[in-house]
Amino acid sequence: MERCSIRILLQQARYVKITAMQKNTPRREDGLSRERIIEESIALLDSRGEAGLTFRALAERLATGTGAIYWHISNKNDLLTSACNEIVTRTLKTAAADVSPEQAIRALALALFDAIDARPWLGSALTRAPLQSPMVNILEGLGQQICRMRVPMPQQFAAASALLNYILGVSVQNAANAQLGRALGGDRAAILGQVAASWARLDADQFPFTRSVAEQLLVHDDRADFLVGIDLILRGMFTTQKAHV
Repeated sequence: MERCSIRILLQQARYVKITAMQKNTPRREDGLSRERIIEESIALLDSRGEAGLTFRALAERLATGTGAIYWHISNKNDLLTSACNEIVTRTLKTAAADVSPEQAIRALALALFDAIDARPWLGSALTRAPLQSPMVNILEGLGQQICRMRVPMPQQFAAASALLNYILGVSVQNAANAQLGRALGGDRAAILGQVAASWARLDADQFPFTRSVAEQLLVHDDRADFLVGIDLILRGMFTTQKAHV
């Protein structure tokens, strides 16, 4: 009889403990889905950067266990690529419609430039997923406009690759420069002033061009310069098109 009473007391104590744990554990009102996991991953990446995206941190935000996340996402690389693809998909949708192919390419390029500038982790994720969905989606967006421009078929892939590499290369470098600027105090004018002053002191015979553009460095606009590069590539594509007419 005494053993039975002890067993009952232990069961009651266990029930009380479980009930207390359930009350103190946040409940998910909606079901866990891959889409929700990706949304929370983007929020983590925006607030903490790539280093802050861990399955433990994500599980805390979702009020679930890491095992539930692994049911939808295989690993961190899959998670990062999926988050990257979601942002790329949204960005491509913002590109102007019902415009000339040249205008569409400029809009797409500038949208990606701004997206990577706002989210430096995006550029890093893109460069590590060269054959995956995010890059393929960008390539397709550019390629469709290149076809509209009637660039000859043998030159289409080279033209799309040139645009893709330029857009990503410049955008990622611009984001890196912005991060470096913030690390140095965030005063862009002061930083550029120091660099321009150092360029102006270079040997005139060895660095004639760099010395000549030192003053332009102080007043240049990154987005405007980026679009100049896009226009140069488009101009080359137009020349190729005329040569084959």
